Amino acid sequence: MKQTVLRAYARTIARVGVNIQKGQDVIIACGIEQPKFVELLVDECYKAGARKVRVEFEYQPLEKLHVRHQSVTTMAKVEEWEKAKLQHRVDTLPCTIYLDSDDPDGLKGINQKKVALARRKRYPIVKPYHDEMENKYQWCIAAVPGAAWAKKLFPELPKGRAIEKLWEAILFTSRITDDPVGEWEKHDKSLAERCAYLNSLGISELRYKGDNGTDFTVGMIPEAEFKGGGDITKGSGVFFNPNIPTEECFISPMRGRAEGIVYATKPLSYQGQLIENFSIRFENGRAVEVKAEKNQALLEEMISMDEGAAYLGECALVPVNSPISESGLLFYNTLFDENAACHLALGMGFADTIRGFEDMTLDECRALGINDSMIHVDFMIGYEGLDIDAVTRDGKTVPVFRRGRWAF
Repeated sequence: MKQTVLRAYARTIARVGVNIQKGQDVIIACGIEQPKFVELLVDECYKAGARKVRVEFEYQPLEKLHVRHQSVTTMAKVEEWEKAKLQHRVDTLPCTIYLDSDDPDGLKGINQKKVALARRKRYPIVKPYHDEMENKYQWCIAAVPGAAWAKKLFPELPKGRAIEKLWEAILFTSRITDDPVGEWEKHDKSLAERCAYLNSLGISELRYKGDNGTDFTVGMIPEAEFKGGGDITKGSGVFFNPNIPTEECFISPMRGRAEGIVYATKPLSYQGQLIENFSIRFENGRAVEVKAEKNQALLEEMISMDEGAAYLGECALVPVNSPISESGLLFYNTLFDENAACHLALGMGFADTIRGFEDMTLDECRALGINDSMIHVDFMIGYEGLDIDAVTRDGKTVPVFRRGRWAF
């Protein structure tokens, strides 16, 4: 891949993604697959005005070793230096970039019950720090190719060519053109216009119907609104794009108002393992039954992580003619696959979907119906056979999606 194109991608992440402001610190969390690109990204962060950039490398094989050899008590313990590090992030609010390159099956065979138990024990300790930072800092998830991930998509190709093909797909769907900044400005404007129309309807509930068996209704929070594309930090008012790429208009629904069954249309990579061909049935807002042809036990573990894990935190609308969908690729990666199809998310909702959230506390937003959980896991339900109707507060039924595409 040409160095100039990769630098344009790095510049887009730094300036369009997290939108670094002069003097801000930056944290980059990434795998070890693309060190030269990380070098480019660090350089572009400094050129955008960063005061200090810190890179935190992660590696799935090491994670598997830690889980195998550490006790649950050791895994669950939040050391004093970790608390100090979290407090420093609360105090300084660094821009945070997550570069995903993981093998979708890279943690296959790991003791998930052990991991889940440790996470549950850690969560009450780290949660206050994360709540304190909520909506106050810029962050962005983007991707670079990993060898195992690339071979998953292109098994017939040699490793080097597979990585090159995955680079091409990432750059295309991330709108890295001759003028990526201009492309992103137009894209953000288009998503904002769609959200404005949806918000003008006064939606009380969304009804999903698919010829694959999906038959589902979810209620909306009266004070909530659809959002899409870029976001604005609370307090400092900095505009940033948290996902590169993104194609969704999303909203957080009312906790406790979801009925019916939904069928997933793409595999879900959760905690480094694939869950495939699954369905979830809801009653009174709660996931009460899950079925999966592969990794059902993992899906059951996921929805029992805490009280909020079985409730919805997001409804997102994405047409099947999005660039990611039209690429014809199944990425086995939520960042991309969620932007190829309508999806729902179990777990934590987004407080910033509440109108006027800037003047409210996190607890006040949650009291209106925003779900709270230690997880936020997107799963895809969109496809060519999905219809969605909006029922408005004045009793009208308005088509939103027909056969997987926008109906307006």
